[in-house]
Amino acid sequence: MSILLAATTARARHIIGGVITYECLGNQRYEFTLKVYRDCYCDDCADFDPTAFIAIYNCSGNGCQNQSQSLPFMRVNTDLLSVSEVEAPDYPCLIPPDICVEEGLYRFQATLPLSGQSYHVSYQRCCRNITITNIFDPENTGATYSIEITPRAQELCNSSPVFNEFPPTVICAGSPLEFDHSATDPDGDQLVYSLCSPLAGGGPITDDPNLYNTCIGARPIPACPPPYDPVTFLAPNYTALAPMGGNPPVDIDANTGLITGTPTIQGQFVVGVCVEEYRNGELLSRVFRDFQFNVARCDPTVVAQIASDEVVNDQEYVVVSCGENTVDFRNQSFQEDFIDFWDWSFDIDGQPQSFSEWSPSITFPDTGTYLGKLILNPNTACGDTANIRVQIYPEIRADFSFDYDTCTAGPTTFTDASFTGSGEMVSWNWSFGDGEGADQPNPLHIYRDPGTFPVNLQVTDINGCQDDLTRMLPYYPIPELIVVSPSAFTGCVPASIFFNNLSFPISDEYDILWEFGDGGTDTAISPTYLYKDPGTFTVNVDIVSPLGCQTDTSFKNLITVLPAPVAGFSFRPEDPSNIRPTVNFLDESIEAIRWLYDFGTGQTSSLPNPVYTFPDTGMYQVMQIVTHPSGCLDTLLKTIDVRPEVRYYLPNAFTPNNDGSNDIYVGNGVMEGASNFNLSIWNRWGELVFETSDPFEGWNGRKHNTGREAPAGVYMVLVTYNGPRGEPYELRGVATVVR
Repeated sequence: MSILLAATTARARHIIGGVITYECLGNQRYEFTLKVYRDCYCDDCADFDPTAFIAIYNCSGNGCQNQSQSLPFMRVNTDLLSVSEVEAPDYPCLIPPDICVEEGLYRFQATLPLSGQSYHVSYQRCCRNITITNIFDPENTGATYSIEITPRAQELCNSSPVFNEFPPTVICAGSPLEFDHSATDPDGDQLVYSLCSPLAGGGPITDDPNLYNTCIGARPIPACPPPYDPVTFLAPNYTALAPMGGNPPVDIDANTGLITGTPTIQGQFVVGVCVEEYRNGELLSRVFRDFQFNVARCDPTVVAQIASDEVVNDQEYVVVSCGENTVDFRNQSFQEDFIDFWDWSFDIDGQPQSFSEWSPSITFPDTGTYLGKLILNPNTACGDTANIRVQIYPEIRADFSFDYDTCTAGPTTFTDASFTGSGEMVSWNWSFGDGEGADQPNPLHIYRDPGTFPVNLQVTDINGCQDDLTRMLPYYPIPELIVVSPSAFTGCVPASIFFNNLSFPISDEYDILWEFGDGGTDTAISPTYLYKDPGTFTVNVDIVSPLGCQTDTSFKNLITVLPAPVAGFSFRPEDPSNIRPTVNFLDESIEAIRWLYDFGTGQTSSLPNPVYTFPDTGMYQVMQIVTHPSGCLDTLLKTIDVRPEVRYYLPNAFTPNNDGSNDIYVGNGVMEGASNFNLSIWNRWGELVFETSDPFEGWNGRKHNTGREAPAGVYMVLVTYNGPRGEPYELRGVATVVR
């Protein structure tokens, strides 16, 4: 019945527990259930065996190994039926680390005749997690899961107890453990629970195919006979009866199967639990299960926390009150759903006082330091405590005044009038509302722009107490001096001048009147003005503040505007071409004494009426610059299009008699730049007698220049072509053949 599988090098460093139970179906037929548990976060470990190799021995005690060949009564190969993840524990106020455990389920049946000896059903596999804390060499220590069916259990067709739940995959260190490890017996027999030693089995050999499936290999096929050696605990700290320490130690109730204790050491611990089944005082079976407890530090989700001015070393919340003996505490503890009890306690005048509100208001008798605590869920795993230090200091009060000339711009004087009961102010922080500030008690400040400014003063005393005050300062004086910076002092008609008003303070809220000396005015802060006539002009500026204060300044003979010429010219011909590229320019400017022409080719002329021959066809920007006796200039641009032009002429007769004179009918002209040329000649019957795409190829009077001679007479001529810019041309004429 056995099937031998090839050895594999995958390490089974993943086993964390297992158990075998059985059910009697009648007629000596039994159904067995094997559950194996593995750590599914082990990346380089083997998965569950696809087939579990089970050995059933029929023997008692040491006699199993004393049989002549130590062969099992029966071998059973059973396939993996299912893999499921064990649900992680849900702690109400702690967050355990993420640990994954999977359960592999195998099930098989066997017929076992009544025997005077016990049947031992066993499965062995190596190895356990290398990180186990309480046994020796866990990486090379395997596991044996076995159950015994005694002769009396065979007679009664007894079924074994079955454990109800798998232990929690992770336990929080320092948190009380209470797990119901009880089992259910279908026959209602008495069950007695105890801690017992897990069993070793198999060995670490994975790389030798000859030993892999033996008793010293990683997967014995079949499982070796009992009795089985227990794992080796790291005594005296850990034993089978005290597998993980604790305060109080972890133990199990013999009658209920309840495991209790408070683990204090973080690590992974192998634990064995046995349940013995008795009927009328007689032992029928003993079910053994071993498993791995993971004890880890768990992060609390219930945290005592309050709003404070400072937290010292993450341990003490400091609350400061300046000038106010009543403190409104704000409880910011979480998770509030798991907080059932809270208590605020303070030592006031040597007497402890408690407050039960969630966020109490507490009045302290005087200045000084008061120590207290906020306690959540005391004496529970969901508890936490916040240490509190309250510091009551004397009152501090910020105050100040300011003074400035409301009509004439100048500095503003600020005077500190703050008060502190501690007697000493240590810092002043001024914000003048315009982006500037100061740190003196009585500063001076100059505002460059008018407006209503929120001035803030924050003061700090020797105790670190602070207060601040904001006052609105309306600042609208007239400028102490009107300063104007024009973009130019001299210009040519028409002269566009930008007047930059550099006076301060000034804004759109002020009434401003500019007079530019030629009758023109403007009300902008910094206007741009166009002078259309020559002359020298005095500029006046008048400013009135929102508070009614007025100032004005006259800038005598500030702007000089000079007369300017007017550029102008014409040219002939108006349609120059490559055939007529020479252009005559005619000056039409006004009040000019100097001329400069730029023909757009890099060539220039200073003559008033120049003549220029353009070197090629195309569009040219011709510029005329003229100068007035005042030195002012004017400029005019005109575009001249020198067109590409073709000309093609046809004769009306020829004498193809081979006398060397007028023997060929051919056109003549200027055809540079032409395209798609076609010349065709037709007789009176509409027959094509000659055709060419070369404008300078002629007809010799024979059909297509190679056939018979065309008779004398008149022939129709059609010429089509495109000009240099794509424009179409068509010529019609006659070719008279004279013979």
